[in-house]
Amino acid sequence: MPTVTEAALIEAIKTVVDPHTGRDFVSGKQVKNLRIEGADVAFDVELGYPAKSQIPTLRKALIAAARTVPGVDNVSVNVTMKIVSHAVQRGVQLLPKVKNVIAVASGKGGVGKSTTTANLALALAAEGASVGILDADIYGPSQPMMMGIEGRPESIDGKTIEAMENHGVQVMSIGFMVEPDQAMIWRGPMATQALDQLLHQTNWRDLDYLLVDMPPGTGDIALTLSQRVPLTGVIIVTTPQDIALIDARKGLKMFEKVGVPILGIVENMAVHVCTNCGHSEHIFGADGGRKMAAEYNVDYLGALPLTMKIREQADAGRPTVAAEPDGEIAAIYKAVARQVAVKVALKAKDFSAKFPTITVSKTT
Repeated sequence: MPTVTEAALIEAIKTVVDPHTGRDFVSGKQVKNLRIEGADVAFDVELGYPAKSQIPTLRKALIAAARTVPGVDNVSVNVTMKIVSHAVQRGVQLLPKVKNVIAVASGKGGVGKSTTTANLALALAAEGASVGILDADIYGPSQPMMMGIEGRPESIDGKTIEAMENHGVQVMSIGFMVEPDQAMIWRGPMATQALDQLLHQTNWRDLDYLLVDMPPGTGDIALTLSQRVPLTGVIIVTTPQDIALIDARKGLKMFEKVGVPILGIVENMAVHVCTNCGHSEHIFGADGGRKMAAEYNVDYLGALPLTMKIREQADAGRPTVAAEPDGEIAAIYKAVARQVAVKVALKAKDFSAKFPTITVSKTT
């Protein structure tokens, strides 16, 4: 029986390409703990993004590749996920217990930003990540209703507040603090201060991703968030309509100016399919988001249809990914979430926690 060598095994594993990154696992330095005992081979592969649903397929491909090496009999492959913190804007400190913060912005209201945020959070959680949502829309909070959460958050230590939770996702919103019909008649500085408290005084429980449901526009709150919150990146949500694209461009430009990477564009309400006759119609125009992505050289993450079901499920507190996890629309949200997570994983890692704090003291 031929002797199994590490070099031969590595070459075989190299033939398996991660379909999400386009790189093989050896080049990506994701192969760990390679062990050879006679005809028995074992190794681990570490993914930098959540992909629970993809692991069986990846594992099968890796085992098949290892078995092509002469002399290999038994193959054991353990595929794990390790999500780490990634670089943010210069001069902004990371949040405790939060690895990556992703803003979901639009520049305009009414384009489905909150629905997209809720479904992307649920999609990331379904793939095995620890996920939270910060509802940053002080004047029109919608996440409590969308995520089906009622009641008020508790404070165990009298200093921080506990995040609310449903569908496996942690949520914080000003909507938990006020009555549903109460208007927040606050000027910009008050609203900004309230949001700062929600962000920093919430006891987030070890999040891989915190999705920030941004307020519409590029006003005080949006600008403050983009400058003070440690953002790994931003997703821009728009409809194909020209009037929505004008504002989406402004939102994109704001984040570019403050040094926040654009992770991509999601096109909402892209096409309507009649439930009676099946006729497709581009009510808000066609391919506006795709053209904008090409214009600014950013990724086009996907298109969601204009359908009553998405609205009904969000209004009922069970967004599509929770209500119909195996459905066609949920599959689109999951594909978008996976792309976002992979883009984050490929970004530079944050090493600030590795360095000691340097203090200068006066000596006599």
